[in-house]
Amino acid sequence: QVQWVESGGGLVQAGGSLRLSCAASGRTFNTYAMGWFRQAPGKEREFVAAISWSGDSTTYADSVKGRFTISRGNAKNTVYLQMNSLKPEDTAVYYCAAGRYSSRSGGYDYWGQGTQVTVSS
Repeated sequence: QVQWVESGGGLVQAGGSLRLSCAASGRTFNTYAMGWFRQAPGKEREFVAAISWSGDSTTYADSVKGRFTISRGNAKNTVYLQMNSLKPEDTAVYYCAAGRYSSRSGGYDYWGQGTQVTVSS
């Protein structure tokens, strides 16, 4: 059973940057697309960004476009989310997910445990 583990969350001031990582805990042979989602207190989980297996295609939520960048490592079993110009409204638990290239959470089969990102004003 492959598990996906996020890291890199923390507390940062508005305007700062963080880089989230998500790595598979075991060997993966399937060609998964990867996505990042986030959930703020009292709100539904929302799409942030996705990247195809090859890395050739990416898509972003309008709220993060131009500030966040999704990428994946050469081994394809690691995905990153570079977050710049962070705003207090970016505060949430961030989850990575593996599955089909999609902006919908239902397209993903496997989820990490989440990492907290807190942006202070």
